[in-house]
Amino acid sequence: MPETGYLAVFLIGLLGGTHCVGMCGGIVSALTVQMPGEKRREWPMHLAYNLGRISSYTLAGAAMGAIGTVGMLFNDILPIQMGLYVAANLMLVALGLYLTGFTRALSGVERLGHRLWSRIQPLTKRFLPARTVAQAFPLGMLWGFLPCGLVYSVLATALVTGAAERGAALMLAFGLGTLPNLMLAGMLLKRLRDVVRNRAIRMGSGLIVLAFGVFGLATAPSLGSKLWSGVVCHF
Repeated sequence: MPETGYLAVFLIGLLGGTHCVGMCGGIVSALTVQMPGEKRREWPMHLAYNLGRISSYTLAGAAMGAIGTVGMLFNDILPIQMGLYVAANLMLVALGLYLTGFTRALSGVERLGHRLWSRIQPLTKRFLPARTVAQAFPLGMLWGFLPCGLVYSVLATALVTGAAERGAALMLAFGLGTLPNLMLAGMLLKRLRDVVRNRAIRMGSGLIVLAFGVFGLATAPSLGSKLWSGVVCHF
């Protein structure tokens, strides 16, 4: 895969699963409780929910990429792209520390999203209880706006893509990275929670995400060099 940046973001989504399971696992597992008792129906429901959630991430990524495009128009006047790039990697550093448990700094970022979420949450009642795929998908789209420091950290990177399509692709890659953990969370919630609460696993995942952010800052003059190939727009 020549666009190594998308692979990096996929891995961040995968490694951030320790946060996803803790924050969204209960929501996903609730789908199982609300649907009829046929086990064979669980996977389609959880898949629809997660595809809806990933669709929201993708749309948000496109919006952030489009906003980044506007910023790039002034890049010859002000070093906007460099500033956005550094800010995005500082968010990854904060995310890594957040996942390891060293700091709760991203909790403040999550609180900023609660105002939007307070307006969106009432809409979820239209699709509850979710008993069909047609209900699970839009419910997933709405829950995709749940305030989440992990999502916000990657959205900050989408700003640096400088194009709506690259921002969308970035968040799609990230969303697919979160998919395995949240699919399993719906089916094996208690067992999976026991695993992700293991300090060694959380620490390892956080340190790897932290390394992505530190490397990004260290290579800021080249905008991440080859690591963010295909993602960061180099002018």
